[in-house]
This record gives sequence, structure tokens and C-alpha cells, in this order.
Amino acid sequence: MSSSKKVLELFYDVVSPYSWLGFEVMCRYRNVWNIDLKLRPAWLSGIMHGSGNKPPGLVPNKFLYMMKDLGRLGQYFSVPLSSPADPFDAMFEKGSLAAMRFVAAVEMKTDGDAKVEKLSRELWTRIWSKDQDITQPASLTEAGLKAGLSASEVEELLKLAQSKAVKDKLKNTTQEALEYGAFGFPLIVCHVDGKPEVFFGSDRFELLAHSIGEKWVGPQPNTPASKM
Repeated sequence: MSSSKKVLELFYDVVSPYSWLGFEVMCRYRNVWNIDLKLRPAWLSGIMHGSGNKPPGLVPNKFLYMMKDLGRLGQYFSVPLSSPADPFDAMFEKGSLAAMRFVAAVEMKTDGDAKVEKLSRELWTRIWSKDQDITQPASLTEAGLKAGLSASEVEELLKLAQSKAVKDKLKNTTQEALEYGAFGFPLIVCHVDGKPEVFFGSDRFELLAHSIGEKWVGPQPNTPASKM
């Protein structure tokens, strides 16, 4: 039935600033479009390795462009993007494995996406707005508390994040994204008439809307200007 909600899966990693843009837009539209948004935290390094892709940060001209582009995109999407002092260190030396295992643990142990959404946003804010660490237990604890988890929940979830079950969960979600054809994040998979439609990046929202019979009205659908 056309009235039934379209399932949209959003595969992402908090190390990816473009994923933050896609994440915020999809969260804004989840109650505007007739969709059932599923947050799918995964590991971007596994995607790059599994697909044979090369991160744009490793190509000097792409890296320079990306740093300038992110400033413009942050303003357009109203997302407080600010590059870390050493983006290469943050993205490639430190990475996000511990952070994404923590998010996967929250996904495994909580109902719905609410806490996953809040924690993911806090982690993005740390790395891509405040230039703060997302690798150490103390950093993850701070993010978890700010996301509304209790101290005891954070302690339990950080332990769970080291378990084989959570490691396998993150690995399996990453593999699912690869099977959809992922070569980077964000990856949005729309399930239309029983078939997956795959969209890469944070610049395909108008096409995505068309594919599910919805209307793109800009990055902030709930502002008065977008409803004119």
C-alpha cells in the first residue's frame, strides 16, 4: 500500500562529517516524510577496506577541498561543523572503532533509536565541532552521560562494547552495507516496493525524495520558509 511507511536505513560512522549532515537531515525528515528511519551504525574503515576505496583525505587536493566544503555545508545544513586542528590524526590515526562499538552496544541494549541518535550526535559534536577525543573511555563516558545515559548504564555499555557480540554486530552491519554496494558513508538504503534503492552521500536528498514519492523542501523542513 502506498500509505505504508517506507523503510530507510542510514548507515554511518561518526568519524565521517558528511554522515553527520545526512544523519541530521534524515532525523529532521523522519516525521515529515512517511518513512520509518532505521539508524545503522557501522565502521567506515571496514567499508573502505572491503570496497577497495581510498579516503578523500589521503588525496591532497581532495583533502583541501573537503576542508573548505565542510564549512559551507555546515552553514547550509545548520550543523555546527568545525574541522579538528589535525583532521588527519582524528580521522585516520585515532579513528572511530571504540566509539562505534559503544554506539553498537547502545543499539543492542536499548529499545528504539532515541539513545543511539543522541549518543551519535554527541560523538559527532566532540570530534567535528569541539575537536575533542572519541577514543578513550573517559571521552566515551562523557559523551554517554551527555546523551542521557546514567553512569551505571555507561559503565555497563562500555564493558559490553568490548564483547564478541558487539564486535560481531558492528562487523555484520558493516558487511550489510558492503553488500548494498557501499564504498563510503553516509549510505541511505530506501526499500521501495520490496527493492532497495541505494543513495550515497549527503547531496542526494532531492533524488531520494523523488524515489519514495515525497518532496524535498530543503535542509530544515520545519522552518516557516520551507513550508511556503
